[in-house]
Amino acid sequence: MAARRKWNVAVMGALGMVGTEMIKTLERRDFPVEELRPLDVAQYVGQEVTFKGRTVEARPANADNFTGIDIALFSAGGAASLELAPQAVAKGAVVIDNSAAWRMDPDCPLVVPEVNPGDLDWHQGIIANPNCSTIQMVVALKPLHDRVRIQRIVVSTYQATSGAGKKGTLDLENQVRGYVLEGRMPDPAAFTYPIAFNLIPQIDVFLDGGYTKEEIKMANETRKIIGDERIKVTATCVRVPVFFGHSESVNIQTGSKITAEQARSLLRTAPGVTVIDDPQHSKYPMPALTEHTDSVYVGRIREDNTITNGLNLWIVADNVRKGAALNAVQIAEELVRRDLVRVN
Repeated sequence: MAARRKWNVAVMGALGMVGTEMIKTLERRDFPVEELRPLDVAQYVGQEVTFKGRTVEARPANADNFTGIDIALFSAGGAASLELAPQAVAKGAVVIDNSAAWRMDPDCPLVVPEVNPGDLDWHQGIIANPNCSTIQMVVALKPLHDRVRIQRIVVSTYQATSGAGKKGTLDLENQVRGYVLEGRMPDPAAFTYPIAFNLIPQIDVFLDGGYTKEEIKMANETRKIIGDERIKVTATCVRVPVFFGHSESVNIQTGSKITAEQARSLLRTAPGVTVIDDPQHSKYPMPALTEHTDSVYVGRIREDNTITNGLNLWIVADNVRKGAALNAVQIAEELVRRDLVRVN
């Protein structure tokens, strides 16, 4: 454990949805904060955030305001991270970045603490927080991979509107209100099409080959986090009219046989996992039940008899909590535990 007991922590994008949740998570988990320094763009500078009963004003997001910071949690988008993360590191901070900017950089660990905490040992100042949909999937799949080696993953996601930030939830709220109260559907602001009473089979832009960037992220990030380039991953990512909580239908093929009951037993003791799997009593994870919670929930575990060594799972987690803010704070906790935070 590091000799220093408390840390100066900056939150970049502090007034955004994930930044706000990061601050709440630091407080909820009693992270040892000496000074909290909220940073954001000009329009939010001077606005106050509350932390442990005190109010703190947001400062401008610039290099000078990383002076004296030990740990910087970033949630301000890729462009800001590419520009400011190296500057924060130069000032002596360790950066935990929630954007996609550094995830596939070979010099940056991509970490889910329940899965690959050891990768923090080789960090060079920037640690990437994975994609929300990837995080919950690998938390559930890594124990199975360790036991029977996963060879192939087919995943379909059902992703909440909060995955697109505040504007995503506002789109859903405004459209539902307009349709129900006024009989009209307001034009979408966050998505290409209306999301209320609808599903949109596109998250992020389309790439060559017909896959979206989100789908390719899931494949590449899964292999990097689990540490096995042999795993074949194919994804279909869908936006659904839910405020919080991503759901995933996951089919895996493993190198050796594992029964559904063996998988349940293994996952019941896995870190960060809660099994809810009692189909006879209609008990299974749903986003409405898992909103504002920290765990990754797994249910509908059953064998796929159409392939050799196949298994189906249903995985749900709060995308703003475990899919972003909580995972970032857990990384910070692990850095402290391993004495990997540089002292200014």
